[in-house]
Parts: sequence; structure tokens; C-alpha cells
Amino acid sequence: MRPYVLSETHWSDVKEQEYKLAILPWGACEAHNYHLPYGTDNYETEALVFEAARLAWEQGSKVIVLPTIPLGVNTGQSDIYMTMNMNPSTQQSILEDVAESLYAYGMDKLLVVNGHGGNDFRQMIREVGAAYPDMLMATCNWFQSVDQGKIFENDGGHADEMETSLMLYAWPELVKPLDQAGEGKAKKFSVEALNESWAWTERKWTRCTEDTGIGDPRKATREKGEQYFREVTAKLSQLFVSLAETGAGDLYV
Repeated sequence: MRPYVLSETHWSDVKEQEYKLAILPWGACEAHNYHLPYGTDNYETEALVFEAARLAWEQGSKVIVLPTIPLGVNTGQSDIYMTMNMNPSTQQSILEDVAESLYAYGMDKLLVVNGHGGNDFRQMIREVGAAYPDMLMATCNWFQSVDQGKIFENDGGHADEMETSLMLYAWPELVKPLDQAGEGKAKKFSVEALNESWAWTERKWTRCTEDTGIGDPRKATREKGEQYFREVTAKLSQLFVSLAETGAGDLYV
């Protein structure tokens, strides 16, 4: 049993603890090319968060990982069979309920660890956090925590070399042989500004990719996945420790 994973703990142990940081992993359920499972974002996020929480716990930080929310915003993939969508408004309602529960127990810090590019919790935290001014609410995208270009040859963003390598390390039994994977070719927008960071529209998945992947996964290896896993969990654990040890009123220096 891992004392930092709420779903694995018991009331007899929980009631003796005084947790300093609640961590909420949030993923999605969507197609990941032909070789990765629909739950890839959830498997990856849990593996990373659990390991980072272990590292933080061993440093004396009382963190607790809440059950993973397994559905994300997938409105752009609604025509891909069995992709499960959760609208942002629904996500906000869930976040409100989680915050309300934690606040009632005197917990004043919540971190949402996001594992899906379609999720964006920043505006939700602004609104939900306004109801709990004494509570520190934060979010992070683990896939942006480490420079992927130092480890992986091909960039992408979905079922790519990074995700495939990570799954080969953390959940190899769920990865099909790479010779069954699609190339992950994706079309760009015809409006050039939409290919830059300052303009945005939702990407309609089946119009820009044939295999649901974005990024060639075929140079993925377990070794690359392990290196990336170690670097990301080290970065996450530092964040967990820092948030756990920083009072909500002591965030600024």
C-alpha cells in the first residue's frame, strides 16, 4: 500500500495524517494511433504522479494523490469511434466539488496535474478559486516540464515518439508492435497564423490526420521512455515538495 495514494489507503491510517497538498491527476480517453490504448493519457499521468508523489513522500512531504479523472475535453474528436468527451463546464463542476470537499477538511492546497493537451484548467481555477480565497489552487502540464527535444528525435504531440517511449517504459504490455503504428502525419492549417502560438482554433482530428496520431512514433524506445520518466518525475516531485512546504499566504517573496 502506498500511503500517498488515497484510493489505496484506509480510514485507520488517513485519520492520523495531516496532508499538506492534494494532487488531482486528470487525463482523457481517446484514440492514440493504432499502437497505443485509449487510456494512454491516464496510464502515463498516473505512473508519473505516483512516482513523483513517492519521491516527495520520502522527503517528508505529506502529499496525497486523489483518484484520477479519466475523461478530458475531446470535442474535436467526436467523430472518432468511442472517444469520450467531457466538456469544460463539466470539468469545472467536478473541480468545484473536489475543492469544496478539500476545503471542508481544512486542506488549503490543490494541484491539478494535467496529462491531456485538450484540457486547460487555468480559467476554471480562476473562477473556482475565487470562492476559496484562502486556498492555493494550481495546475501543471507534465508534458511541458522537460525539454523533449533533448531526448526524442521526432516531435509531435499525440501518440508520438515521446508518448510511445513513455508507454514502452511504464506500460509495455499495452503497446502494440511499432510496425503496426501509423506514421502520425498531420496536416497544417491553411491559415498560417493558426500554425503559430498567437492564434488558435480547435483542430478537427479526422481532417488533419488519418491514424489519429500526430508525430512519427517509430523511433520510440524503452530507454528513451525511462530517461524521460526520470526527468519528469524529478521535476514533478520538486513541485510537489515546494507546494506542500509553502503556505498559501507565503507564495510571494
